[in-house]
Amino acid sequence: MDHAEVLALFDQQLRLDAPADSAHSLVERSGGVVRHVATDGAWNGVIWSGLDEDTADAEIAAQVRYFSALGDEFEWKTYAHDRPADLGGRLLAAGFTAEPEETLMVARIGDLPTRVELPEGVRLHEVTDPAGVALVAEVHEQAFGTSSTRLHARLLAQLEQRPDTVSMTVAMAGDRPVCAARMELYPGTEFAGLWGGGTLPAWRGKGIYRALVAHRAALAAGLGYRYLQVDASDRSRPILQRLGFAALSVTTPYLYTP
Repeated sequence: MDHAEVLALFDQQLRLDAPADSAHSLVERSGGVVRHVATDGAWNGVIWSGLDEDTADAEIAAQVRYFSALGDEFEWKTYAHDRPADLGGRLLAAGFTAEPEETLMVARIGDLPTRVELPEGVRLHEVTDPAGVALVAEVHEQAFGTSSTRLHARLLAQLEQRPDTVSMTVAMAGDRPVCAARMELYPGTEFAGLWGGGTLPAWRGKGIYRALVAHRAALAAGLGYRYLQVDASDRSRPILQRLGFAALSVTTPYLYTP
């Protein structure tokens, strides 16, 4: 896999030409940025920017004014290869707060293992209804220790309005959800994205996360996608590297609250 070529393809298909993620959102080019705007209180943010030392501060101020007028917080999702090189520092100076950085990792699906191996007593459950979404939200809160309120609402809307853009899977041990993950599908692109992948602490180290990656890789292959993309935490990065994912960049979200 040519890393530079795939990174350029990622920038083009999932940032510059990014699709809206729901019927209540839009993606628009404004000045030197591409932004995602939700009309239903979901995620707002800047997903691509083509700036330089002379234009960055004015564009940052313009986006702050725009999203502040909407009354919602928004995220400026930066990548290490974005320009100018000090974009992160300029965002901090403008009142943004940096979230933990993650590693952008990509693998060619044809190179990934697709055999699912689960611990004894664990089975996979495909989410097709609100009860399943509730299981995903339950795992999210227990695995990551953060509220799942907004995620729960967004996934319910996505399942109802655009079920062709998401696949959610829960690993069940008896009646208890112990791991959950989803795959975002981007029709018209060569990429599918792996998200979630949260495992309850007592069930970590048993290969469940790895099994869910293999399961989603098989699904993506069947749908004709060529690459899987992940924003990997420090915990998941070593697992993904062993499976064949390559680190292409580092992404850092910067949040602004009006």
